[in-house]
Amino acid sequence: MHESYAGAGFSGGQRGFRPGGPGGSIWDAMEQLRGAFDSRGGPRKSRGDVRAAVLALLAERPMHGYQIIREIEERSGGAWKPSPGSVYPTLQLLADEGLIAAEESGGRKTYSLTEGGRAEAEAAEAPAPWEASSGREGGGHGALPKAGIELAQAAAQVGRTGTPEQVQQAVTVLVDARRRLYSILAQD
Repeated sequence: MHESYAGAGFSGGQRGFRPGGPGGSIWDAMEQLRGAFDSRGGPRKSRGDVRAAVLALLAERPMHGYQIIREIEERSGGAWKPSPGSVYPTLQLLADEGLIAAEESGGRKTYSLTEGGRAEAEAAEAPAPWEASSGREGGGHGALPKAGIELAQAAAQVGRTGTPEQVQQAVTVLVDARRRLYSILAQD
């Protein structure tokens, strides 16, 4: 890095860079992008969706709770990552209903379907919750916010640590990327 945090517009009392400081406008743009895609503003998944997702995943193979959370996030393209506070109570409820069984191994509980759980998973006619509505209305958009935020983070890094020539190269890449994104919408 070329400067210390204090010299680069970092304020000890605030997170990130000060508006107007070096890199400030990049962080403002990243926050605007994050806000445009913020999944917290969208509809939340219901408890029934978590239940259906758990049954669908355990129909494939036994898993522990953290694996279930990761699988749902991965299969939804990052659009849905249920919290442990929704997955673990659902696992307990399914166990209480006799639909899953837990086996302790290495300090972890691995869950698998019982015969009753397998029958219920097979009887589910709807697609898996991550297929039904991953992302916004059109479905399948979960990867777009993640890619946009990662792009903004990379641009911010170049803005913070790059040479003036590297910053100019990054600006050229970003301007071209914006034009190419709009051209996708114009392809009808």
